[in-house]
Amino acid sequence: MMAFNWKALEYFPLLMYILAAKTLILCLAFAGVKMYQSKKIEEKLKREREEKLKAEAEKKDE
Repeated sequence: MMAFNWKALEYFPLLMYILAAKTLILCLAFAGVKMYQSKKIEEKLKREREEKLKAEAEKKDE
């Protein structure tokens, strides 16, 4: 018969807390990267729109 090591279960709650913390950190990091990327894309689109409007205004002046 195989004996189960019940001592190992003493650390189970700690391991669950560590796993939860790691998951939370990874989720927050992923969300931060996504926010950074979306801001970067928005700025690029804004610049392109401004350039397009500027080019249209120059065409009207000519």
